[in-house]
Amino acid sequence: MTSDAGHANRRDLGQLRPGMSFKEWTALGSRLGHVSSASAWALGDWLLFGQRSFGQRYRTALQETNLDYQTLRNYAWVAGTFEPSRRHDGLSFQHHAELASVSEAEQELWLRRAETEHWSRNELRRRLSLHRSARRPAAPAAVVMRFEVTPEDEQRWRRAAASKDLQLPDWLRTVADAAARNELSDRELAESGSEIAPGQVKHLAR
Repeated sequence: MTSDAGHANRRDLGQLRPGMSFKEWTALGSRLGHVSSASAWALGDWLLFGQRSFGQRYRTALQETNLDYQTLRNYAWVAGTFEPSRRHDGLSFQHHAELASVSEAEQELWLRRAETEHWSRNELRRRLSLHRSARRPAAPAAVVMRFEVTPEDEQRWRRAAASKDLQLPDWLRTVADAAARNELSDRELAESGSEIAPGQVKHLAR
């Protein structure tokens, strides 16, 4: 059953017409903003109409709605994303807002599912989150490396790690990574055929 406020909203929206004056458009926004059950769709359509019809002047009328600019911009973004013919009457504006950033095909798929299965907005959000998580590539698994060392080596490495305020595994990773970078850099230098100039040798020998 449609409420009186819903009838009022549709009646007000019917007044959006080419040629209406800026004053009439501003007054309409004021009425929409003050009706407690004013539709977000109605305000979004109202703002889009103002942008098209009055250019930058529409900003001066936003105070009439008692809503902040970003809220209205969000309403307009969703309203612009879903033309009236694509809006599902059985779902709320918030259902549509959850899907505003995906493709039209995905929007229609999820809106139909939400309407058929009677999902709340929160349930739709939960299903979308699960769907996106399933599509996200799994992080590569860590590789566990094991090797044998003498007790003397272990104690020496632990002392070295403690001197750097590191746990032994962290110290081993740091030292191994530094050694690998140095080895690869030396190899790349040798393969490139680069040589140290005599002046550099003299400098390094000091």
